[in-house]
Amino acid sequence: MYESMKGMLAKANAEGYAVMAINAFNLETARGVITAAEEMDAPIIIDLLQDHVMSFFDCDILTKPIIKMAQAAHVPVAINLDHGHDIAHLKRCLYEGFSSVMCDASAYDPEENARITRGVVELAQVFGASVEAEVGNMGRIDDAGTVLTDDAMYTDPDVAIRFIQETGIDALAVSYGSTHGDYPEGYVPTFHFDIVEKIKAATGAALVLHGGSGAGEENMRRSVKAGINKINVGTDYMISQREFIANALAENPSYDFPTLVEDSWAAGREVIKRYIEISGSAGKAR
Repeated sequence: MYESMKGMLAKANAEGYAVMAINAFNLETARGVITAAEEMDAPIIIDLLQDHVMSFFDCDILTKPIIKMAQAAHVPVAINLDHGHDIAHLKRCLYEGFSSVMCDASAYDPEENARITRGVVELAQVFGASVEAEVGNMGRIDDAGTVLTDDAMYTDPDVAIRFIQETGIDALAVSYGSTHGDYPEGYVPTFHFDIVEKIKAATGAALVLHGGSGAGEENMRRSVKAGINKINVGTDYMISQREFIANALAENPSYDFPTLVEDSWAAGREVIKRYIEISGSAGKAR
């Protein structure tokens, strides 16, 4: 079943769980996401990062086959443009059939962020699509593992509350301690749940955790209780496939390549299933 995030997140919000949003970048990784969701009878969101879409298979090539897979699935599936910062390309994705888009204008001041986002919300309504936005700025770990979310990147709850009220968005990504990418070994981030709780109490809006990979099971479960309804995970899914390939080739250098690709996403779906359980969305497909 192919849907937008709006209904999924409204149900999750009302029932107190989160829907997993897993980053994919081609048909194989998207198939792994859908298969894991079907095995867990869970709604699922396929996050297609705009930078990946623009670099690998653009929206006019990639979207329709994934939509076909989503339509054939027995669980709700949404396709969401992740971190859509190029608005012209975001509009193309809506035209090609994305059911949801993230308008990421968080690099701008709050007023300009709101202005840009309002325009995207108005356009998305024409296509029956939902819109996610971001206030604050999730950190990103560099090669040395030293760039983590700091105080300046955290979401200001008061700014977020006004933003939600002024833009009409369907979901808001909140920065309260997580970071994109893989954390240094043994590092567990500190989450400031009060940020989420204040925004939730004032707006009741669907809120989003970015950078779920490696954030820690307890942090994620507490995030759901605080009001998070969508959790983004990409790094852990991709690492699991990379590690499978590395181990498989070490054991059998002549591993049949088509079979290797097929087996790699099958290994990755076990990571997705674990996150679905943590998010509370298992069995919530209906």
